Amino acid sequence: MSTTAGQTPPVGQQGGLPALADSSVALVHEWFGVTGGSEKVFRHIADLVPHAERFVLWKDSGVEEPQLRESWLARTPLRHSKAAALPLMPMTWRTLTRQRFDVVISSSHAFAHTVKLGPPETTRHLSYVHAPARYIWSPAFDGRGSSPLLALPRRALQAVDVRFSRHVHSYAANSREVQARIRHYWRRDAVVVNPPVDVDYFSSAPAADQAQPRDYLLGVGRWIPYKRFDLIIEIAEAAGLPVVIAGSGPEEANLRRLAERVRVPVTVEVMPSMERLRQLYWGARALLFPVHEDFGIIPVEAQACGTPVIGINRGGLLETVVDGETGFLIDSTTPDRFAALTARLGELHTDRIRANAATFSAATFAAKFSAWVTDAVA
Repeated sequence: MSTTAGQTPPVGQQGGLPALADSSVALVHEWFGVTGGSEKVFRHIADLVPHAERFVLWKDSGVEEPQLRESWLARTPLRHSKAAALPLMPMTWRTLTRQRFDVVISSSHAFAHTVKLGPPETTRHLSYVHAPARYIWSPAFDGRGSSPLLALPRRALQAVDVRFSRHVHSYAANSREVQARIRHYWRRDAVVVNPPVDVDYFSSAPAADQAQPRDYLLGVGRWIPYKRFDLIIEIAEAAGLPVVIAGSGPEEANLRRLAERVRVPVTVEVMPSMERLRQLYWGARALLFPVHEDFGIIPVEAQACGTPVIGINRGGLLETVVDGETGFLIDSTTPDRFAALTARLGELHTDRIRANAATFSAATFAAKFSAWVTDAVA
């Protein structure tokens, strides 16, 4: 199996991939949330294959996404509990529909890559992987599935994950980090196709936004424990700088309590709009990102606004941040060590930061994704 995407073919005039123009295609995603990086990627994939049927396990409440066909799980209470539904997901993908397709492309961070909509002799199964399911393969990242009581179920699901995905003809990984995990866990090769980021939108802010004084530190993302927003607040306190945390999640109450105890101003922005998020990026002195992510779209969005990133020297940041040029990467998660780097932000140049972000554009994704698919179906 090839591990390089080859030469870039032209994308069709109507937004479709020429290699799939005469094929019946199914696009498959896990559950579809209101917001999320994997959902954004799936939308870009769907734009490239507009004639494809689109399948998900279920849509979360509030999702207004047309043309998504839900599985039978959507008609059960399990749609409200990903943890409870997890053991049933592989079998759900195998009983999704009686339809058969020439090409199946899955967008997977759990078990979507196990979907089988035709025999491998006549159906090409391709899978774009955001990450092998963390809760069964690497629960230490965020704690889900890490209980010793779950050790046996986790091993059982690992065996199912490998056995039910043998029919996949080709994998693409969203980063070198995920490529390495695919090789380690599944013993399979993968092409690296970084996710698309709307760098044009973030870089083209109104003049008033671009003229902001950049007088605070910023944290953006879901407020869950492994994202370490508590550490972001502690870093700001150690640096003696105001901080804005933007996002939403179950840790909101805990973060608000911590914000009341620290000695620097903490502003909490709940579910900011895209426009407001762009304003926040442009007004920030730096984005703090002390978390090990598979790729991380948020650091690229920040850099598109000329905002440097201070993060840990692991995971996707090794691909998206140029240490000493577009931000700083550090091996420690000690607040004082992070805070010390805020004094060096003047060494970085906005033009260089924005140029780095431009390499992760939607157009770049479309070209690399198209090349991978064309090679894989040839």
